Amino acid sequence: MINTNSFNVLGQFYLNIKKSVKKIYKNSNFYEKKISKTFKSSFEYKPSPHLLSSIIKYQNKKYKIEDFAVESIWQKNFSLKDYEKLNNFFWFFSLDLKSSKKTTQTVIKNWISNNNRYKQKSWEFDLTAKRIISWLSNHQLTYENSDQEYRSIFDHMIQKQTNHLLNEIKNSKELENKMIGCAAIILTGLAYKNEKQYLESGLNLLKKIIKFSIDNEGFPKSRNIRQLTFYLKYFIIIREWFRESQNFIPEYVDETIYYLGSSYAFIWQNIKKDIFFNGNFSSRNEEFDQYLKRLSYAFKNKENELSGYTILRNKRIILAADIGSSPNKIFSYDYQAGALSFEIYSNNKKLISNAGYYPGKNNKLSKLSRSSSLHSVLTIEDFSSCNFTKAKNDFMIDKGLKVTKKNIVFENNYWKISALHDGYLYKFGTIYEREIEFYPEQMKFIGYDKLFRKIPNNEIKFDIRFHLDPDSKVMKTQDNKSILIEIDEEGWKFSCDNFDINIDNGLYFGNKNLYRENQNIFISGINNEKEQIIKWEISKL
Repeated sequence: MINTNSFNVLGQFYLNIKKSVKKIYKNSNFYEKKISKTFKSSFEYKPSPHLLSSIIKYQNKKYKIEDFAVESIWQKNFSLKDYEKLNNFFWFFSLDLKSSKKTTQTVIKNWISNNNRYKQKSWEFDLTAKRIISWLSNHQLTYENSDQEYRSIFDHMIQKQTNHLLNEIKNSKELENKMIGCAAIILTGLAYKNEKQYLESGLNLLKKIIKFSIDNEGFPKSRNIRQLTFYLKYFIIIREWFRESQNFIPEYVDETIYYLGSSYAFIWQNIKKDIFFNGNFSSRNEEFDQYLKRLSYAFKNKENELSGYTILRNKRIILAADIGSSPNKIFSYDYQAGALSFEIYSNNKKLISNAGYYPGKNNKLSKLSRSSSLHSVLTIEDFSSCNFTKAKNDFMIDKGLKVTKKNIVFENNYWKISALHDGYLYKFGTIYEREIEFYPEQMKFIGYDKLFRKIPNNEIKFDIRFHLDPDSKVMKTQDNKSILIEIDEEGWKFSCDNFDINIDNGLYFGNKNLYRENQNIFISGINNEKEQIIKWEISKL
């Protein structure tokens, strides 16, 4: 009898064979001839570099190309991060336009000389896409005042790399990379106007990305807030390329921007705060807002719920909660097991938080940041509401959850958010329901965390955590029934009469690839009943 492990071994063996065959094929003369089929077409549309200011980190100080050792730049040993930066050529956007065009073009000629044929490392999909965008967008240095021989080499290599993208885009697993690759293909089609195949192919790929990864409300199916902003940035860049090149803007591009923009207004522009759900951490969206303003984009959304998120607010308080089901596993690479978690802002300061997300390559920290214990939500027996399995160098959902019975009330003197999920049903036979009420006149939050079990045949330990900003100060009262919270000279009291409450240390991933220590309040207890309600309060002093 063949067991599951045997199938896994056979599956991995097949994948290794397939990978080896692909590697041999890409390094073959056959593949070289395939991607080298280019046309004598002139570089006509010259895109403005400033259109990329939403994705490029421009530096105040501009460097001259002469500051670099251009003759030996490709022979040095670099770390992987520096190698990627060098080979995507986005550093060209930091060059002073007074730099020598001849020297800049020599750098490109040297790269082509060393990488004329496909090389796995330097022709990595996302590096190739960014390189095409950079070379074309920095045309004032990379193309102007060049001789015919150089232009022929440049045009050929742009098209050759674009052919490689067209061949590989279906194999790219990361949606962000597909989007960048699609943008590069479209830009090549606009820049070389006679090559309609690039433009048509790029637009067909764009339609597939929209259909595959964006839901009917204009939110990524991953429910990832950062991916929403990423998509909006690239769709606007593509639209601006069409407009600037005086080409007809496809209607579905405008429609997609409208819905993505509406989602962006809901999740960010209405509150101007970062909420730490599903792969999100502190952003620099203020700069993107300025970019949108410069290009005359304005978005609105007056809804209280969108794509599984609800945000209620007045002039002093923001209450945000994740009341959405987990995404399909193919969209779950940045998902966090924080269903029914919530955050509170008071007078622009975060009172209750989630712990953020760690996107770096440290698997331990990345997996930890996905845990339910890193959210202001319930855990049972130290298990998260979703199970994750390792996929290559990342994690994806193995078993997800469904959120039902959502109820939102938003009145002047009374707010309520309630929902339940089945994330603990399979393992512990438990349904978890959360209800949060807010009384604006009293400045008081009352929460009810409810555990429902059909057959409570054994005791289960539960913890409910409430994460705090690292700058918060907390102190337990002498009667052990309340905890005082101070944030920016504003005082709040957390209380729970029927269960133990304590303060614990934790990790905060609010800033990209960094972590700090923070504190969290937690309620702990034992459940052996069919129905148990844990009531807690957070009131302003």
